[in-house]
Parts: sequence; structure tokens; C-alpha cells
Amino acid sequence: MNKIMQQNGLSRHDLRVISDWITPGSHVMDLGCGNGALLQHLQREKQVTGYGVELNPEKIAQCIENGVNVIQTNLDRGLDHFSTDAFDFVILSLTLQAMRNPKALLQEMMRVGKQGIVTFPNFAYWRNRLQIGLGGFMPVSDELPYKWYDTPNIHLCTIQDFHELCEQLDFTIESSIAVHRTNSQSIRLRLMPNLFGEIALCRFSKKHSNEKL
Repeated sequence: MNKIMQQNGLSRHDLRVISDWITPGSHVMDLGCGNGALLQHLQREKQVTGYGVELNPEKIAQCIENGVNVIQTNLDRGLDHFSTDAFDFVILSLTLQAMRNPKALLQEMMRVGKQGIVTFPNFAYWRNRLQIGLGGFMPVSDELPYKWYDTPNIHLCTIQDFHELCEQLDFTIESSIAVHRTNSQSIRLRLMPNLFGEIALCRFSKKHSNEKL
């Protein structure tokens, strides 16, 4: 994300949706935060406080340059060093599919945060289905740019798969939408998000929590 994009706001539509979901003044943790662009935007536009979590040393340096508090840790080892209910929102953007144990990480997100926000490439997107069904190959796309032999994405899922897991974990889905990288707002996307949604976004909370943010 270049400086011009940062000055004008977020370039990815999914990140703009996440920003809309965040309550001003809240305490936020962004897992796998990359260069910290989302948190930087939220700090400036929503006056949030919080931390980014990142493993890559180069991206950590970029976070610091962007004025974002960042902690270096491996998400596959859990979030043990964070207290229960320490954050209003815990964000995991386009990272879930690369985790060794996504279910455990989602449970940890709901332990340390009051609400979780997860985005992921929707494996049921029609172009992916077409590549497998007609081409016989694992799909390669803008959101899934790797070949099967070099991909870090080891747990791909569909929107329906994710909703099923949330139900299993006793999470309440507060909001769920699908977007297209071109920001298309077609009727078919709204009616059949699992088929026409390229990126899935889901905001969830503990099922028995009555606390509203």
C-alpha cells in the first residue's frame, strides 16, 4: 500500500468494511497486521488504541515507521500473553487460511476480544469452482495467487464452512458479507455470496454475551 493510498484511505474494499465495523475509540488488536496500514487508518479516522501482531521483521519495521504499536509473535503458538477480554475487537484479515490450527486461534480471539472480525478468500467463489470443475486444477486467482506446491494457505474454506464452525464454537455472527476485489455491488453477489463473493468478511461475538460495542 503506497503513501498516496494511505493518504486517501484504504485501498482494499474488505479493509474499508472492517473500518466501518470498528467503533470509534475502541481498543483493537490486528493479528497478522502486515505493515500496519489498517491500524494506522483506524488510529487516524476512528481514534482507536491497540496493537498489531506480526511475525515478519521487515513488516514490523514498517509498522514502527507507520506509528503502529506492534508485537512480534507467531500466531500458531496462541495468544497466551494477552489477558481475557483485553480488546474490544480482534481482527484477522486474510490470514486464517494460513494458520495450522484455525479453530484454536478463533477460540483465542474470542477469549482476548469481545468481538472478532475475520476475512478470508472464499474457496466456493465461482471462478475457483470453475477451475477445479472444468480445468481440473487447484484455483489460482488474485486472492489465491500460489500454486498448490508453494502455497502457505493450508486451511481453505467457504463462507458456509466458516458459519458452520462459528455455530460449533458457540459464536454469534453479528455481520457477514462477501465482497469482490473490484468492489462490485451486483445483485447476484448479495443474493448468493457463497457463489459470487471473492472475499468473505464475518464479525462475531460470544453467543451469550449481551455487551454491545
